[in-house]
Amino acid sequence: MQPQLPSTERRNFITTAASALAATTVAFHTSQVRAQQPTPTAVSGDLAASASDSNSTKSNLRYCLNMSTINSSKVPLREQLQIASNAGYDAVELWLRDIETYTKGGGALNDLRKELEDLGLGVDSAIAFGAWIVDDDQKRRAGLEQSKRDMDILRQIGGRRIAAPPVGATNEAGLNLDRAAERYRALLEIGRSQEVVPQIELWGFSKNLSTLAEVLYVAAAANDPDACLLLDVYHLYKGGNDFNNVGLIPAQKMHCLHMNDYPAEPQRAEISDQHRVYPGDGVAPLTSILQTLVAGGFDGTLSLELFNRSYWELAPQEVANTGIARMKAAVALAGISEA
Repeated sequence: MQPQLPSTERRNFITTAASALAATTVAFHTSQVRAQQPTPTAVSGDLAASASDSNSTKSNLRYCLNMSTINSSKVPLREQLQIASNAGYDAVELWLRDIETYTKGGGALNDLRKELEDLGLGVDSAIAFGAWIVDDDQKRRAGLEQSKRDMDILRQIGGRRIAAPPVGATNEAGLNLDRAAERYRALLEIGRSQEVVPQIELWGFSKNLSTLAEVLYVAAAANDPDACLLLDVYHLYKGGNDFNNVGLIPAQKMHCLHMNDYPAEPQRAEISDQHRVYPGDGVAPLTSILQTLVAGGFDGTLSLELFNRSYWELAPQEVANTGIARMKAAVALAGISEA
């Protein structure tokens, strides 16, 4: 039986998505033309600067460091913040496990919030793993309780959004999407009580919610004004998605994009998180993705999320510095400049 979207929400969603798709048509045509031109693997500073001319698209994109990029489990939390600030990021995407390690070691959340404010860093998203979507009632209740605790911690340090991936539903296909939508709505209700918005996250390796079609359906069928998506360039590729379809996402329904790239080898079936590379060092159609999203109104956060073991062997500050430079170069190459 095919899941059916509630009629009112279906009409609203289709209208909004259609408008977003129409707005991105020009950008996609431009990206197709540019795609015929040779693009260097690594973007030089001069080339990035030349892309920012009077014809560029204006945007207020924010640059964020997801702490997996510098192997956060090996870097103390306060040092993570200093690294991000030194590199010039606007925001951080923290892992709840690292915040818990900080508080267990005697750190206070109000001190952490003050340090973030003093450094001028926003907390634009956070990574957590509450099992909110699973079929098992007891495990789902425990997952929702964990999610509530995570959101409370995040709110206390100034965070307002948190990742909501399909934890616990990755190994067996066949998750009922209508039930997933009901569970996402329950998670959103908890989020309102904590003033934190859970972003339903696409995981490309998962047997469920690995496609844009699935996460779009669940977000719309939740029939909740706060429903939104968290996408990732690598995960979109891993899940076999057509990047052209990012134009179907209404701008107000996505606040953060996990920014990364991937190599031509290994192939999709064998590629994994550890193969992620800096933007511009792989074969992802980043120019088209960025142009399409920005033309559709996306004005949110680009969060660098990598798990590359070779980068983890380098000094964390070096990795952070290189990461923001590569993100800005990719944005400039797409013809997008600061508003």
